[in-house]
Amino acid sequence: QVQLVESGGGLVQAGGSLRLSCTASGRSFSSYTMGWFRQAPGKEREFVAAITWGRLTTYYGDSVKGRFTISRDNDKNTVTLQMNSLKPEDTADYYCAAATLSPFLSDTYYRDDSRYAYWGQGTQVTVSS
Repeated sequence: QVQLVESGGGLVQAGGSLRLSCTASGRSFSSYTMGWFRQAPGKEREFVAAITWGRLTTYYGDSVKGRFTISRDNDKNTVTLQMNSLKPEDTADYYCAAATLSPFLSDTYYRDDSRYAYWGQGTQVTVSS
């Protein structure tokens, strides 16, 4: 089992940057696929990015591709989401999640929030226009 705590959210102007971090406690962090999801008020939860264990393959949602970067540091049990060129439509609660997914699956698995068993409490990101 793993516990996840996000940090780094806040208020930023459009075009700015934020860096979200997720720190995991528990065993075998390096064996989890880690993902970021977001949920805006009145909308469904949306896939943002994921990084597999082992191969460290990354996946991104279409709306953030080219602007966001996911990375992980297994020595520090952290996964980071660097968000650049932020837009007002990026405003949402951002959640870190962990899944026991093989790194050899098709990307549809990593984009599916039902595949993630562990979730953080979320951190709010607000982008002003």
